Amino acid sequence: MPKRGYHHGNLRQALVEAALKLIEQKGPTGFTLSEAAKLAGVTPAAVYRHFEGREDLIAEAARQGYEIFADLMQYAYDKGQPSALASFEATGRAYLAFARRYPGHYIAMFESGISVNRTPELAAVAARARGVMEQAAADLSQHIPPEKRPPASMFSAHIWAMSHGVVELYARNSPGTQSPFSPEDLLESGIGVYLRGLGLIDRDDVT
Repeated sequence: MPKRGYHHGNLRQALVEAALKLIEQKGPTGFTLSEAAKLAGVTPAAVYRHFEGREDLIAEAARQGYEIFADLMQYAYDKGQPSALASFEATGRAYLAFARRYPGHYIAMFESGISVNRTPELAAVAARARGVMEQAAADLSQHIPPEKRPPASMFSAHIWAMSHGVVELYARNSPGTQSPFSPEDLLESGIGVYLRGLGLIDRDDVT
């Protein structure tokens, strides 16, 4: 039975949690606000006291997802310190870990069609998450000669794209995409190839 009797202060969060469950089960466009209301144990009319529509509800789920994601990326970066290489590799692994642990948030963030610029709050937290990976890339880039050094934003975007691809193809049971290697091994080896191409692997002075 759905929970009932939510106080006004936590009804908004109850609706977000209901939406996350439905997103996991049916996708971001596969459920209605009425279904979210029913799962939260309230009337459909109650939803509109907190959200203008389904996209507004999904956007809030995405914002909360980016908050978790940014915190996880920061934790991974800090844990790898003082090694620039360890911090950079940890942020890549954190992407995969987040997608597995928070699938509803991940879908709301990256597969719902909701723009990160929909609200200032969403844009700000998305930028914070990107900023952690860019900082990790900037730290590691210092070991590359200036004439061969890609911009940190490009460096991090390459790894973000690689991480996203591994998640989409191999970590979320996509039909028709199988690999004899685990997603973790695919991502680690891919990052290794990329860093080796930049001359950052097998160097004893990368710290």
